[in-house]
Amino acid sequence: MPITRIGLQWRLLFSHLLVMMVGVGSLIIIGKVSSPRFFVVHLEQLEGTGFRLRYARTELVQGFETAWNHGTFWSVIAGATAAGGLSYWLSKRIMQPLTQMEHITQKFAAGQLDERLPITEIPEFNRLGVSFNRMASSLEGVEQRRRELITDLTHELRTPLTVIRGYLEELADGGIEPSPEVYYQLVRETTRLQRLVNDLQELSKAEAGYLPINLQAVNLRPLLESLVQRFFDQVLEDGPVLKLECPAQLPPVLADPDRIEQVMVNLVGNALTHTETGSITVRAWVEPLKLWVAVIDTGSGIAPGDLPHVFERFFKAAPSDESNSRGSGVGLAICRRLIELQGGKIEAESELGKGSTFRFYFPLV
Repeated sequence: MPITRIGLQWRLLFSHLLVMMVGVGSLIIIGKVSSPRFFVVHLEQLEGTGFRLRYARTELVQGFETAWNHGTFWSVIAGATAAGGLSYWLSKRIMQPLTQMEHITQKFAAGQLDERLPITEIPEFNRLGVSFNRMASSLEGVEQRRRELITDLTHELRTPLTVIRGYLEELADGGIEPSPEVYYQLVRETTRLQRLVNDLQELSKAEAGYLPINLQAVNLRPLLESLVQRFFDQVLEDGPVLKLECPAQLPPVLADPDRIEQVMVNLVGNALTHTETGSITVRAWVEPLKLWVAVIDTGSGIAPGDLPHVFERFFKAAPSDESNSRGSGVGLAICRRLIELQGGKIEAESELGKGSTFRFYFPLV
């Protein structure tokens, strides 16, 4: 049998037996060579004290060698049996968590992600098991969110497709007359479909690192002013107040202006979606080596259990109102990846019913 086909358990067993054989062999060789000499020296010392052993020395040495050989033989037999059994037991105990891990990974491949490794008495395997179980929980969560995303996307896609199909069938049958309002509704629904497809494509590119990032020295003040003005025109009279809190002069940051705008449009758009009244504040401030930008709203907020997961892909917080059910659930994941690709970091704070704060920073030039 090729050595590559021998399992780890038998390799451990053979290694233990090899160590035992080397140890026993060394003991026998050294004992065989040195023990008779030491015995003769001991006899000579006895003769020096008055014992007359000269004529019986040969028989005594031969008797000692015979006794030593017999004792060594049975000691080797007993020791090898005990050591072999113990080595087999230890090898089996070491292999047990690895075998369990193999069985669990096979179940993972079959789609069963609820299996976990039990705690073992071996510290190294126990740490491996903890890491393995953490990975399994993460995979199970990703799979669950993927299924939820597919369900949400199916719902999101079904609605505009149904509307578009209904209008087209009515137009083809002559049930309604072509009009700018009908065409505008069709454009609105196709735009909604395009947004969903673009979100998924952006997320895929961002996570794969394929999004082009053009880093340069950027002054964020004009960009933030333009952004606030653009959204200010969309806010209803009874809607939230949109304002900018930013120093007149900001130091330049190393970033991509197009990607910053993409992140800000997403964050401010989310804030408008979840804030019916109150205020939405875009704030910028400077810290050593960093420039921070925050979007602060007084909207519905995020539940404490959902907050740690808002930047994860496929995650959608539990809706607290009808407006919260919109969106594909990948926008914040795209924002996080875009900011990380520019050397920054994004954070979130929120209190349910009182509002949320999303802030990120870029390194100064």
